[in-house]
Amino acid sequence: MSSVEFWESKSLEQMTTAEWESICDGCAKCCLHSFIDSDEEDDFESTDFLREGEELLYTNVICQYSDINTGGCTRYSERQTLVPSCVQLTKENLKDIFFMPKSCSYRRLYEGRGLASWHPLRHQGSKNVMHDAGISIKDKVILETQVNLEENFEDHIVEWPEHDQN
Repeated sequence: MSSVEFWESKSLEQMTTAEWESICDGCAKCCLHSFIDSDEEDDFESTDFLREGEELLYTNVICQYSDINTGGCTRYSERQTLVPSCVQLTKENLKDIFFMPKSCSYRRLYEGRGLASWHPLRHQGSKNVMHDAGISIKDKVILETQVNLEENFEDHIVEWPEHDQN
């Protein structure tokens, strides 16, 4: 008899706090600096969705509190205070998940695509398969304290954060 894993039998809304937290794969892509490129830059206003003519672009520049080797946050319990714009997905704001990379485990489950084969929950908590698949930030980023984004932001635009595989 095979047992069904909690992420296969519960919706994100039904998960306990511990289950919810374990869904985060730790890729750290949500810690990358990103921006919305708009055809209508003069008339830009923040929304919770991408409008026609807008594109979400990622950079290889990451929050100064990110551990660039593990993808973990070095100041996790203080992150919202230190970086007020830090992403904190909740059951309440999950509907606004468009800004998360396609490989984000919360986004995958929300969109009905299931947990990826590389997810640490499928490998006794190990992130090695995720790193080997190129999903995480490992060996791809530079800390925000090491670059002047105002001078050469465009030089840091990358496409790899949108990479996903099952």
